Formats: sequence, C-alpha cells, structure tokens
Amino acid sequence: MAGENIHTKQRIALVDDDRNILTSVAMALEAGGFAVTTYSDGETALKALLKDPVDLVVLDIKMPRMDGVEVLKKIRETSAMPVVFLTSRDDEIDQLMGLRFGADDYITKPFSQRLLMERIRAILRRNELRRQPPAQESESRASTLGPLVLDGQRHLCTWKGRPVDMTVTEFLLLKALADHPGHVKSREQLMNFAYGETLDIEDRTVDSHIKRIRKKFRDVDPEFNPIETIYGIGYRYKND
Repeated sequence: MAGENIHTKQRIALVDDDRNILTSVAMALEAGGFAVTTYSDGETALKALLKDPVDLVVLDIKMPRMDGVEVLKKIRETSAMPVVFLTSRDDEIDQLMGLRFGADDYITKPFSQRLLMERIRAILRRNELRRQPPAQESESRASTLGPLVLDGQRHLCTWKGRPVDMTVTEFLLLKALADHPGHVKSREQLMNFAYGETLDIEDRTVDSHIKRIRKKFRDVDPEFNPIETIYGIGYRYKND
C-alpha cells in the first residue's frame, strides 16, 4: 500500500483518518487491480500529491490538519486530477462546497465498496475518453433531446450548446430521465439505475442529486425546467 510504486497499474490515493476504512478500501482497490497509496490526514496527502500526482484521489471530507475541501481547492489550483469525496449523510453543505470546487463525484458513508469501485472505473474511463480525439461517430452515439445533448461514453452534457459539468452520478440520473421523456421514474428506479439494485440508498439522496442537477442547469440557463417533480412518486423529464 503506502510507498508502492507500481506505474503499470492505475494509481489511486486514498485519504481518510479512519484506519479501518484505509485498510479495507485499500485491500478492495488492490484486489481490483489498482496500485494504492494511503494517507491518514489531508496535509500529508496534499504535499505528496502535488509532487507526484496519481490517476484518482479518494478523499474524506472531515479530517484533521486539513479537511478534504481545502485539499481539493489546493489540488485544483494546479491539477485536474479526478477526486471522489467520501462524506457522511449529514454533510450536504460540505458536498455542495466540494462539488463547486471541482470534485468528480461523492459517496456517502457507510458505502458499498462495489459502488466506490464502479464510480472510480467510470471516472477513469470518462477521463481517458475525454483525452482522446472525438471519433467521427461520437455524435451519433450521443443522445439528443431538444437542446439537451448527452454523450454517454464521455459523460459529457450540453444544454443549448453550453457545457454543464456533472458528476458521474448526476449524469446517470439525468440520462435515466432523458432516455424516457414523459415517463415517470420512481426514486427507487432512479436509484437502481445510478447505484445498482443491491445497494440501500435513501430517497433523499436522489432528491439531493436532482436538486443539484437543476441548479447546475439553471446556472447555464435560468429558465431551465424540464425535470418535473411528481410528488409522492418521483420525477420525469418533460417531453415538450
């Protein structure tokens, strides 16, 4: 784990002050084929990451010496290195702060290691595809619904030609709605699409994601309103 220098594998930095999480998650990631370096505080991790960037950082928000949001802010001054936040369910304000400063996604504790692995793989795959020149057929693979364009391979989204920066989870939820315009999707259906059927996710987690999706679109277009809440049931993308 710490101190390994295996450059043939994709490298993950895991930063958390909980030793149990460091040990269990590092073992799972290594079993998944990643080279993992662990850090128990933000300040030590930041110094190391600025000198030797990795392919992705899994970063706890609440830590001694330097919290995760501050670490992310410092990283974003010089690097677009992908970052996934680990956070408690009651930290929505911290989540919003972190995402505003450029986190690629966040996962709430307690979390499924399988979900974390899937999110890591999706973000790494997205970043690799974004670095490649667009293939001529890429536009045909994108979904277009009026002014909304979703590129499922790169997890890229535009609205009226303007990019909307979304986390992997937000993109998956929006795609679940936009792929079936006019159809109501329950919170359970949306959770299954974005998280997997075997995971136990609270309804309000989906509500929080939808709230952030709307905000991001309204930052681009204040008149954005296709995502409709069907009270007591779920959401639908209006087919106007």
